[in-house]
Amino acid sequence: MTALTKFLRWDSVVGILLISVFLVGTGTTDGFAETANLSAALNDIAEVALIALPMILLVVAGQVDLSVASMLGLSSALAGSLWDAGYTFELIVPICLLVGAGGGFLNGWLVTRVGLPSLAVTIGTLALFRGLAQVILGTKAVSDFPETYAQWATYTETVPGTFIPYPIALFIVLAVIAAVVLHCTGFGRSLFAIGAQEDAAYFAGIRVKRIKLALFVVSGVMASFAGIVFTLRYGSARADNGMGLELVVIASILLGGIDFDGGKGTLGGAVAGVLLIGVLRNLLTLNDVSNEIQVVVTGLLLIASVLTPRIISVVSERRHRRAATAAPS
Repeated sequence: MTALTKFLRWDSVVGILLISVFLVGTGTTDGFAETANLSAALNDIAEVALIALPMILLVVAGQVDLSVASMLGLSSALAGSLWDAGYTFELIVPICLLVGAGGGFLNGWLVTRVGLPSLAVTIGTLALFRGLAQVILGTKAVSDFPETYAQWATYTETVPGTFIPYPIALFIVLAVIAAVVLHCTGFGRSLFAIGAQEDAAYFAGIRVKRIKLALFVVSGVMASFAGIVFTLRYGSARADNGMGLELVVIASILLGGIDFDGGKGTLGGAVAGVLLIGVLRNLLTLNDVSNEIQVVVTGLLLIASVLTPRIISVVSERRHRRAATAAPS
């Protein structure tokens, strides 16, 4: 791989775009580069970033979980209902995480044991989990959560000496662990093998079903935890919390170069994609761009993230074919 090819890798392009957007924002928008705004921008993507980590591993393995935002809403509704019933927050958190693990196990069981495609399964559980949230809490909103926990989830409380909110600090730690697992261990190589050719991975001795089931469980647990963070950050537990958030998660990791067909991508590129969408949305908000337009921009980025690498791949393949044809025999 030449230096130019490495430079033109999609994840490198996303990193360059991230830096470019940051520089443009710094030069054109007052207050954009201030630490208070950077803390707020990072905190606004906390739930997306946390959910994206297991989603990256799932997509690398050729799977997807579209139920994550609904699990976030279910976790939020359950936390609000339990808090309203007088449960302590120390008990509410593990209960919500267990529910998240159960929802992830349901997804994984339907995919690995029943043999259904993950896209169809998680569209179904997307509706199921959101419906359960409505049953648990209805249209009611619950607030007045413990101030100690609520402060932890907001950008006003940061890691001492930095502008990094605590949820993002947790994400950084988990991202480092995920990067090591994905790129430096046999388990990570197994994920790429499953995503590239599942049958070949199975015959090579990789426990495909067990790995996929574990990934869905982790995805459910992280989505549930993100629901707790979301609830504390906004100070309100509602059944409709996180509505549509799964599209932002998918757009972020695809923008970062994770191939939706599986078997390709880097965690660093995906993290850059998450940060790029977060920084871009913050910049648009500071410039009074409506949320509807921001959704349109996210959709366009999602299309571009899928289309552009394909175009680059086709062009590169044609160049190689022409070079091979022109080479002397």
